[in-house]
Amino acid sequence: MPQSPRRPFQAQKGRNFAKNPGKKPPSKDQGWDPVASWYDKLVGETGSDYHRNLILPATLRMLDPKPGESIIDVCCGQGVLVNPLLESKIARFTGIDASPRLIASAKARHGADPRVSLLVADACLPGPWAGGTHDAATCIMAVHDVPDIVALFSNISRALKPGARAVLVFMHPCFRIPRKTHWGWDADQKIQYRRLDAYSTPQEIPITTHPGKATGEQTVFYHRPLATLLTAIGSGGLAVTACEELYSHRRSQSGPFSKAEHRAAEEFPMFIALKAVKPA
Repeated sequence: MPQSPRRPFQAQKGRNFAKNPGKKPPSKDQGWDPVASWYDKLVGETGSDYHRNLILPATLRMLDPKPGESIIDVCCGQGVLVNPLLESKIARFTGIDASPRLIASAKARHGADPRVSLLVADACLPGPWAGGTHDAATCIMAVHDVPDIVALFSNISRALKPGARAVLVFMHPCFRIPRKTHWGWDADQKIQYRRLDAYSTPQEIPITTHPGKATGEQTVFYHRPLATLLTAIGSGGLAVTACEELYSHRRSQSGPFSKAEHRAAEEFPMFIALKAVKPA
């Protein structure tokens, strides 16, 4: 599959791909296969804390799945969306992911259900899964994990019927950039602020999934500014129709900084959710 919920952050030097931020050639590896076991434990069947409280509710609210629909989840991981969508009485769930191990985990949980189809496929490459047969699509917490976002959005568009919709949820590109955004404390104003060290320059940032364990397992976080992301969505054949910014539900324990921390949590979103349509 392509943080939270996907990963903790650890400082390493990132690489700049500003010359071609939207169309980096797709990798030929197997997605998150090297870290599939870790990610499966982190997210599991019902999702991480952030999935359950923010990401999944926003996805279902914006998607508004209808009984009888066919829905594809692109970069589905271990299938965290399967049960919520089946509970909405959709007729067919299709999930694709580049990681054979994550698809195996999804099949172990949901493969016996005749309404569920789970396929190993690279979301950046053409494939029969993108055949224009689906009423809706989702791509949850994966946009920042994919090297070629124009190809990703193009394939999502190809998977949809004309007039169909897609919901994309990912780390907020303005406020959540690994090692480039931080919390700070202004003692004079008694406020917690968000510091941005960089934004406009696209970054390819290696992320260590087990900090301190020296296992060497890494993923890559691809930061792009919002304008690049929106342009790539349009280039891929989708039109954005709605946006929600998702703020942390977590609150610190009572203390001298708690009021400022709570205010900051209400001011700076963690994730962004976009609804897009494939023009008829």
